[in-house]
Amino acid sequence: MSVSGKIAVVTGSNSGIGLGIATELAKNGASVVLNSFTDRPEDHELAEKLGAEHGVKAIYVKADMSVGDECRALVTTAAEKLGRVDILVNNAGIQHVAPIETFPVDQWDRIIAINLTSAFHTTAAALPIMRKEGWGRIVNIASAHGLTASPYKSAYVSAKHGVVGFTKVTALETAEEAITANAICPGYVLTPLVEAQIPDTMKQYNQSREDVIRNVLLARQPSKQFATVEQIGGCVVFLCSAAADQVTGTTLSVDGGWTAL
Repeated sequence: MSVSGKIAVVTGSNSGIGLGIATELAKNGASVVLNSFTDRPEDHELAEKLGAEHGVKAIYVKADMSVGDECRALVTTAAEKLGRVDILVNNAGIQHVAPIETFPVDQWDRIIAINLTSAFHTTAAALPIMRKEGWGRIVNIASAHGLTASPYKSAYVSAKHGVVGFTKVTALETAEEAITANAICPGYVLTPLVEAQIPDTMKQYNQSREDVIRNVLLARQPSKQFATVEQIGGCVVFLCSAAADQVTGTTLSVDGGWTAL
């Protein structure tokens, strides 16, 4: 499967799942725009390194995904610098855990803005560009929590359910065009952030690494294995390939059987 010559914007992509997605797209020939809310030399160096490793163009564009105008500017800046936007991957997301009655209002607002509303803004900016080019792929990174729920994650679950619904609407509005919209719903993915939590969790539960992973972190994931960023990236590449031309408006679960329960 090839996305050679395509131009992709991946939000929230200077680490973790987003960087994994951008890397897989670059490996398969796409030029990529990395993004986060920082603007450090190492952000730009990361893009330069990614481009050099895979022989594609890669740039970094700062944009705060909690600010609508910056979400839209990310897409328009990418088009200005690289010529167009063929692939949009809405990946940026944050989390906060608390009971509903004590859930901080500012955290609710920020999670909804970054995890859901940003996808509306970037998609609204990208669709005219894709329509002009006659081709486009929109992939929204939702979550198993876009299909099911857990206690104390009211904002995150609401946002991810919203992402799934927004994906379906986008697909219906573009159904007669060569533009598709789909959502990927990962379960637990082994990222540097998750890896860093394991030692403290081992101490908290007084369990071995293997037991903590199996019984605590992956308690709801029947495979008892993490998904990897490479696997998520591979799914994005598939959805952007010709093999997925008629795949639109759906969710692709990468959750080790979590949502089969």
